[in-house]
Amino acid sequence: MTTASHSAPSRRSLRERLFGNPVALKELRGRMRGARAFIVLTVYLALMSTFLAVVYTLYVSSVSIVGPGQGGEIGRVMFISIVGVELFLVTFIAPALASGAISGERERKTYDLLRTTLISGRALIGGKLIATLSYIFLLLVAAIPLQSIAFLFGGVTEAEIVLSFLILLATAVLLGSVGIFFSTLTKRTLSASVLSYAFALATVLLLPILLAVIGPLFGPSLGALGAGVSPVLEAALYYGIGLLIATNPMASLFGTLVLLIDRHEIGFFSVTLQSNGSSILLVSPWIVFVIFSLLLSTVLMIIAVRRVNRIEDA
Repeated sequence: MTTASHSAPSRRSLRERLFGNPVALKELRGRMRGARAFIVLTVYLALMSTFLAVVYTLYVSSVSIVGPGQGGEIGRVMFISIVGVELFLVTFIAPALASGAISGERERKTYDLLRTTLISGRALIGGKLIATLSYIFLLLVAAIPLQSIAFLFGGVTEAEIVLSFLILLATAVLLGSVGIFFSTLTKRTLSASVLSYAFALATVLLLPILLAVIGPLFGPSLGALGAGVSPVLEAALYYGIGLLIATNPMASLFGTLVLLIDRHEIGFFSVTLQSNGSSILLVSPWIVFVIFSLLLSTVLMIIAVRRVNRIEDA
């Protein structure tokens, strides 16, 4: 009886620490109260459905004859299109939800009242992040049936849906953490929003734009570069390009999907060097990107907690 009485509170306190954050509950109740959140979700799904119908119509109209063998290609195009749109929506929604987490409390003159409670800085930052990610998670889960429409055409596997969801979720965690970090760094929500959107757009769009500009100019010479360098330098070039791709959500997403479609590789894959014919082992971009996003998010959240505690001590 004594053991059970002591173990029950410990289990209850662990459950409260994980799911009973008062800041997260307050934010979620305020966000989901009323019809606004459901109207946003309805409009979000309506726009995604309309976009998917437009993509299907344009693709079918561009093909003279749609045969049974083209069903997989249609499904793949629809899936990649819908995931790309979700990535852009996460890029714009996550900073909007997170950039006013702390600065908004200061502007509403509620931050001092909030800090006079028994809530620690870690619980405050964690609750704000949980509330931001919960709503984004709801949007991503609601769009999964639209992604699954590609199954009707037979062009998408379960692994592609799962990995794309992981990349989208890791992107949401990273951009949400960035928004909260800048919200603790600045006193105005407008400044935090500008910094968060600048980071998000640079993270998502900078590398694809550079590849689109530099690729046609230096692509042929880079393809023949491996034949004239040492194996060590060629291997370092492969690892450097792989690391650069893995730090960008868009490049990681489409790089992972290309590996799944062309080589059916989920984790590790080998590449043959042109210099000596040997093989090196590389990691699929989604693994590095998820680890990179979680590590950077953890660092940003630690800094945000310390800034909140420093402001309180001051």
